[in-house]
Amino acid sequence: MTNGANAGSGADRAPLLEVKGLKKYFPIRRGFLQKIVGQVKAVDDVSFVVHHGETLSLVGESGCGKTTTARCILRAITPTAGQVLLADEGEILDVATLPKHRLRGLRRQMQMIFQDPFSSLNPRMTLADIVGEPLLVHGVGNVTERTDRVVELLRLVGLRPEYMQRYPHAFSGGQRQRIGIARALALNPRLVVADEPVSALDVSVQAQILNLLLELQDRLGLTYLFVAHDLSVVKHISERVAVMYVGRIVETAPTEALFGSPRHPYTEALLSAVPKPDPRLRSERIVLQGEVADPANTPPGCHFHPRCMYAQAVCKEKAPALEEIAPEHFVSCHRARELSLRGVDIPVAGGV
Repeated sequence: MTNGANAGSGADRAPLLEVKGLKKYFPIRRGFLQKIVGQVKAVDDVSFVVHHGETLSLVGESGCGKTTTARCILRAITPTAGQVLLADEGEILDVATLPKHRLRGLRRQMQMIFQDPFSSLNPRMTLADIVGEPLLVHGVGNVTERTDRVVELLRLVGLRPEYMQRYPHAFSGGQRQRIGIARALALNPRLVVADEPVSALDVSVQAQILNLLLELQDRLGLTYLFVAHDLSVVKHISERVAVMYVGRIVETAPTEALFGSPRHPYTEALLSAVPKPDPRLRSERIVLQGEVADPANTPPGCHFHPRCMYAQAVCKEKAPALEEIAPEHFVSCHRARELSLRGVDIPVAGGV
């Protein structure tokens, strides 16, 4: 199967989703009166575009704000500020401020695949009820039509319809994730947010699920926002990659450009840490000094400067803007144009 990364440039397609200046701050409360004494800046001025039919991966260390960004986009939580613009039949809707009565209908176009296939399924519901629940909630069809749709969805994700009356405990992790994918596709969404959908699976099963996602994208014309931390997985499935650090996007680029020629020191460090089974591909790992910045007390200037081996005085004083330094390659670093950073050649996940 051909990876979508080999298709035409995302810039040649119209944007389906555009995120502008997205922020999500959580208040810190203390004392008997629970007075607000500070804020955790989980997502801090994030902007990116996802084009029709492409896969954009959002990557970074745990706690960098990837999942919070995804949930703000789906309006599972309400953003503090910013815009989440979704193209809807010629109209541009701001999901971040859309009234609840309109948001319900829009949810049919945006669905999520969850990270943990074991906790994301109700153990008291049968497979038929789990996959058919979105259809029931949105009043789609009658009982017979919903049953037929569930059968269609199960076959689509490689499960047998005879399993419909079984409960989640009867399935393996990979099968449960297939169930989660079927549920996400029940309402024919255009945008699917996948929150680390293979991180809880064995490597061989990861490859099967990734190939299934690519096949479904080709067949159904899906657009993915893929949240992940495993860069070998990201390279296999993505056309473009956005790297997050402490609530901010520090680099966005086409996959091959980012892996081959990273322009932000944090991206270089992430790439150097990826395990490589072939000794000929191994290179010296970059070990970052210090701790990840506290989102409740971020350092001035560039958030990454306390851990950056290339930092200069300006990095400590002024926050860098996200600038385009090459076609479709955006970097938030004062020294992006002068640094020569090391890329990697990573084999695709699971040998697929």
